[in-house]
Amino acid sequence: MPKKAIIIGAGIAGIATAIRLAVKGFEVEVFEANSCPGGKLSEIKQNGFRFDAGPSLFTMPQYVDELFALAGEKPNASFTYQKLSMVCRYFYPDGTKVDAFNETNAFAAEISKKTSDQPGAIKKYLENSKRIYQITNHVFLKKSLHRLSTYLSFKTLKSVLRLTQIDAFRSMHKANHAFFTDKKMVQYADRFATYNGSNPFKAPATLNVIPHLEQHFGAYFPDGGMYQITLSLVELAERLGVKFHYNSPIEKIVLEKNSVKGVKIVERGFVSADIVISNSDVYFTYKKLLSEYPKLLPKRILRQERSSSALIFYWGIKKQFRQLDLHNIFFSEDYQKEFEHIWQQKSISDDPTIYLNISSKYEKKDAPEGCENWFTMINVPSNQGQNWDKLIAEARKDIIQKLSKALGEDIGELIVCESILDPRSIESKTFSYQGSLYGTSSNSQFAAFLRHSNKSSKIKNLFFCGGSVHPGGGIPLALLSAKIVSDWIGK
Repeated sequence: MPKKAIIIGAGIAGIATAIRLAVKGFEVEVFEANSCPGGKLSEIKQNGFRFDAGPSLFTMPQYVDELFALAGEKPNASFTYQKLSMVCRYFYPDGTKVDAFNETNAFAAEISKKTSDQPGAIKKYLENSKRIYQITNHVFLKKSLHRLSTYLSFKTLKSVLRLTQIDAFRSMHKANHAFFTDKKMVQYADRFATYNGSNPFKAPATLNVIPHLEQHFGAYFPDGGMYQITLSLVELAERLGVKFHYNSPIEKIVLEKNSVKGVKIVERGFVSADIVISNSDVYFTYKKLLSEYPKLLPKRILRQERSSSALIFYWGIKKQFRQLDLHNIFFSEDYQKEFEHIWQQKSISDDPTIYLNISSKYEKKDAPEGCENWFTMINVPSNQGQNWDKLIAEARKDIIQKLSKALGEDIGELIVCESILDPRSIESKTFSYQGSLYGTSSNSQFAAFLRHSNKSSKIKNLFFCGGSVHPGGGIPLALLSAKIVSDWIGK
């Protein structure tokens, strides 16, 4: 009789874990509190517009393809995507526009034309990013940092001997100042700290590994939009026999002598299991689902600084803008001031950097004819009791004013429908503590080691996947957390 595994939460990591365990022969059931799968990787539909609700940048598609291959299927039979020739378009306050082409030489030429930095600067910067990736990939990303076997391999030994090269003892901002002389390029490089909700003026320069994932491996667009990642993987899981239960919140994880026995589900009762994997935020897993066992709580980890959150306006726009691409960034004048607002003042700058994603540039049916669907996001602090209604109203006005100036048109007059996601609703809808997008922040050089393990050290047969645990947040790392969990259970 196959072993039974229960997964709490149908986020992308939970779905991927379900697929991997089903392939190993487990009987798998996934219980999701919401009415649909995906967690942060979901969608919103309104007035003929469709928006990807959460992650909008798709990198490392091989981690999705791998799941189909494991199941014996051809990836492109169920899930297709296209590589972007331009990763992002950057707009600066002085009117400069820089196109981040995927091809390095083209990007270098663009930088040489639009800034005072030479082509060699970006190439040297990207070579450094590649070096950090080569050193850290096998240890920090693909394996658990909490297993002795991780450190007993030749690849790990090679990485350990090169740890001085991962630039862990200076901030990203300081390192980027050494690579570039133009303020615009420093700001471009600093932005990558926001990919895991951190502060470039505090986060270690090790995070300069992130550009390699984007520039070397490329950025992609899934046909049908980002939510197709969720839908295609759920369909794959179901073909493997995984059962999904929606509108099924977990009341608690049931233990016996510090060993998992199953879960208790609201309005359904007890369901037994040999193994439980939580794809819920690790904070809520302990504080809510294991509240009866306070001595088992990892108090130090639960006190760690949370990552930043986001304020997102989903706007239906009754016009098309040729000067905009799929991914667009409108930088603030004073980046350091913006991060001081987020991290020190727990507030929002009146000149925030704006990320604008328009999937209808590639998926025409995401907006009515002649219109565009704007996913308009700024980085904000996690929810700590701020007056969000006031902050949102002020930020909305500042964002519209800034975009109107940059695009030469009153954007406020073009908005025909609107939905809003803020730290409060992120917390309530995705069960992310304080609405933080990536669990704990990476604002210290030891952050990778301080993230919660993918396996409980105190509770037998309890595992964790998703952005709030090792190796971190974002689609690629969430998928890698599923691999780590599966490998651990398999052994």
